[in-house]
Amino acid sequence: MKEIIGNLLKKENVRQNLSSLRQEIKDENALAEALKLLAGEDELLVSFMGAEDAKTRKNAALLIGDLHMSQLSDEVFKAYEAEQMRFVKGSYLAALSQLDCKELLPQLMERAKELEHMTVTAENRKHIEEELNEINKILIKYNGIKHHTPVLEGVKAELLLMTNRLHREVVRRQIPVKDTKLHPLGVLVKTDNIPLIMQVRTFRKMYFTIHAASLLPKDAQEAAGLLAESDMYDILRRMHREGGPFYYRIESTADAAYQSRLAKAIDMHFAGRMINSPNDYDVVIKLIPTKNDNYFVCMRLCSIQDNRFAYRKNVLPTSMHPSQAALIVSLAKPYLKETAQIMDPFCGVGTLLIERAHLVPAREIYATDTYGDAITMGRENAEFAKTRINFIHRDFFDFRHDYKFDELITDMPVRNRQTKAEMELFYERFFDKAAEHLVSGGIIVMYSNEIGFVKKQIRLRVEYRLLQETCILDKNDFYLFVIRYED
Repeated sequence: MKEIIGNLLKKENVRQNLSSLRQEIKDENALAEALKLLAGEDELLVSFMGAEDAKTRKNAALLIGDLHMSQLSDEVFKAYEAEQMRFVKGSYLAALSQLDCKELLPQLMERAKELEHMTVTAENRKHIEEELNEINKILIKYNGIKHHTPVLEGVKAELLLMTNRLHREVVRRQIPVKDTKLHPLGVLVKTDNIPLIMQVRTFRKMYFTIHAASLLPKDAQEAAGLLAESDMYDILRRMHREGGPFYYRIESTADAAYQSRLAKAIDMHFAGRMINSPNDYDVVIKLIPTKNDNYFVCMRLCSIQDNRFAYRKNVLPTSMHPSQAALIVSLAKPYLKETAQIMDPFCGVGTLLIERAHLVPAREIYATDTYGDAITMGRENAEFAKTRINFIHRDFFDFRHDYKFDELITDMPVRNRQTKAEMELFYERFFDKAAEHLVSGGIIVMYSNEIGFVKKQIRLRVEYRLLQETCILDKNDFYLFVIRYED
């Protein structure tokens, strides 16, 4: 590093050494050393931003940003204003984003307005996008975003409720409005009363449909143009009390490069009314790939809070999504009874039990798990849900109780490192133990992907009878089983 900085001090191979130094200071210790070696050389770095070579000017500005030399922010902005080469201007702004440039916000806001109203051509489009993007990053850094207040009633909206593909009709029947129809991704609903829709617990997320002339293509400019001509912005205006700009992020399985190109193109087409802000936003633009290599597009409004599962403060990687739990207990509802004494042998953080108690009130609820952290998390979740559950840190197979239960409801553990023989023995032990804890006529509500082991145990045991078998996830063969026990 000393040699590189020595060459810069002698103004030798400036462009190359500026680039090399930027690579060196990615390490924190090297950064601290570079700052010591360059102490008192502010004028030298500023002079490099006035070099004849455009790439030298670009590297000099970026280096000042990498070094976090905020004392030079005014000089960087002056160089930005004086720069004639469009491909360099974004680099000055990228440098400013790493410096303290709060005093420059008025000038930057004015420049953003100029760019938004500038005539866009094929030659300048890329550079205008880059400048706007960098300026918006700085403005959001200091000002944050202007969050919006949603209008939840009295405005017609078409919603897409994303849900389990196999059970869209179940969800549809629970929606308390008439104007509904099935969609490949869930259920379409037309309503002017969103709080009413948010009472339904069996859909995963709520999106607003965007009516574009066609599916979005892989060409980012063309896709952004279709969005600009769609009703997307009109929906945002109607569903909020305040006007734009609206800050958004793109959510997609598409490659990051495409998402970046699309975001820049959207910012340009909407001329300041839509601003990409991946870390702080009110709108999620969701792209879903289709078989024809295009994208279906819809959007989620984060300004509309979904409090259906607000109790779920604690989650494990293996935890069931609460909408899935709500669907399972909804499907099993004909066999659930009020004032039942119920138990979950493998409770995790308690989601399935909480949804069970929400749908049909229970008298006593017990929960066991061998993972102590899950028990602690479950207790907190149940407290937030105002559901009384007796969580016990114990292995179900060692559990003893004074009286029997009307119902065992559980999400069965998934096979990991266990062999097939070990898993078969586990199910055999479970059905043995369940018989100890169930009253005659009691039921097991079980979610499992071991259909073979479940059915084998039912065949071998006359005391068990299968009442219901419902596929929940056909891709992984997860099923809901409702099984009656008769002593």
